[in-house]
Amino acid sequence: MRIAFSAMGARALLRGPHRRLLRLLLGGSSGRRSAAGPGALSPFDRQLKRKQKEWAAARPEMQRCEYLREEVGGRIADRVFDITRTFPLALDLGCGRSYIAQHLNKDVIEQLFQADIAENALKNAIESEIPRVSVIADEEFLPFKENTFDLVVSGLSLHWVNDLPKTLHEIHRILKPDGVFIGAMYGGDTLYELRCSLQLAELEREGGFSPHVSPFTAVSDLGHLLGGAGFNTLTVDTDEIQVNYPGMFEIMDDLQGMGESNCSWSRKPMLHRATMLAAAAVYREMYGNDDGTVPATFQIYYMIGWKFHETQARPAQRGSATASFGDLRKINELIPGGKKL
Repeated sequence: MRIAFSAMGARALLRGPHRRLLRLLLGGSSGRRSAAGPGALSPFDRQLKRKQKEWAAARPEMQRCEYLREEVGGRIADRVFDITRTFPLALDLGCGRSYIAQHLNKDVIEQLFQADIAENALKNAIESEIPRVSVIADEEFLPFKENTFDLVVSGLSLHWVNDLPKTLHEIHRILKPDGVFIGAMYGGDTLYELRCSLQLAELEREGGFSPHVSPFTAVSDLGHLLGGAGFNTLTVDTDEIQVNYPGMFEIMDDLQGMGESNCSWSRKPMLHRATMLAAAAVYREMYGNDDGTVPATFQIYYMIGWKFHETQARPAQRGSATASFGDLRKINELIPGGKKL
């Protein structure tokens, strides 16, 4: 495992209070790394995704395509601020260029680990006042000990993992009791305009179509996945962000700049020029705005889950109620003065 340390050298970690940081990395994933390759359990080429993210993070004008992750990073930070406590140790999983940490401060997080598969993203991280340690790590294989972090956040990276239930189990494993996971990922209606336009054009020009937009998780499944991973006191909500572009090709260029190009094993290696032009025409005809732009919809799922601790509030046992909803009809008899509700 290659480890890059920001704001301090490896030699400094061997002395004083920083020795504890090294011990945190001596644990490992509870599962074994499976062989990379296509299959029902591995829909995504993770090596290709790493290369896409590396390329995107090394572009000269990388900031031009980061508007979406910066916006979602700010919304995740708002949810962290809503929890009135200070987190001694936190992990930003799939951090990219530190889109969440830039919105937080030392009053909320005392120490932050940042993990991403793209080394270039960690090297070019946005500045933050929080002391940080950067770790090159795959979201599917977390190299941390059990009960390590007080908080884990993740913004728009979990939709590319091959085994989401296992990854959520791993996040639960590395959280301390009463620790919280706050994450965001793309939802099923993301880029539906682009998906439909490409499929219609490919059907008309080539007599069939293959997936050009990766599959996404349904919001109805998230609660079950979080509960199955061991989280409780769950919160799942959904939001939509719509961005207007000059045309379909500008959308695809920005997706590439975000590192969000398709990496499905079942992807088609190329589309013919005539098919692409037809898709752009279909897109503008079906979804175009009056001002000549075209919209792209990004559906975002936000999730919050807590690791159990005996001090947390729990629902009362079934049958322990001391009043019945049926007694509500008698409430007017208990109000003096004859007033009615």
